[in-house]
Amino acid sequence: MKYDVLLFDLDDTLFDFAVSEKHALTTTFQAFGLPDGFNQYITSYKAISHVLWTNLEQGDITLAELKTERFKRLFLQHELDVNAELFGKTYLENLGKEVHLIDGVKDMMQGLSGYRLALLTNGFKDVQHTRMNNSIFSDSFEVIITSEEAASQKPHADIYIYAFERLQISEKSRILMIGDSLTSDIQGGNNFGIDTCWFNPQMKENSTTIHPTYEIHTWTDFMSEVLK
Repeated sequence: MKYDVLLFDLDDTLFDFAVSEKHALTTTFQAFGLPDGFNQYITSYKAISHVLWTNLEQGDITLAELKTERFKRLFLQHELDVNAELFGKTYLENLGKEVHLIDGVKDMMQGLSGYRLALLTNGFKDVQHTRMNNSIFSDSFEVIITSEEAASQKPHADIYIYAFERLQISEKSRILMIGDSLTSDIQGGNNFGIDTCWFNPQMKENSTTIHPTYEIHTWTDFMSEVLK
């Protein structure tokens, strides 16, 4: 085997975040007396969330700030009298209940015996641990590393340093980072000097200067082309 340790991103790599987000937001809006809130505000929310997650990757805000700020901005924009802090807390509780696998993940995971597996996610500790515990992969990963625990997020080096310490590894040539985000997963792995695999099921054009070691469009590709 070329690699000993596989570092996986979670959302939009192993889990379908769009489905999870929709269910959790719908439930939360309903709980706050806005039964059609998802349909009314999802476009605004996604735009706000994208900006804030980019700010997080760049180190301009913290994860704790993002938790409330995204809803604070949404409710201000639409002049809604809703407690953003409580809404954010409720949303994360609901999100923790949502587990939806990307197509092909289950079969792919069954073929990874012999590899050490770890999760490396720019997410909230309680949410990501709960989702994994509720999934069929609850015992599959040696460690689950969140940016909240590491006090750093991809693409910054500190989260990789933290991961290497947790896994007690040092040989970078034997490690592969797999994820869907060029600016987070791939840029982070590249910066840290480990091989990277871009999971790109929608076949998006890479118009950036970020170059993964591998690009795959399905998990069958991963097994046949990357781990061959």
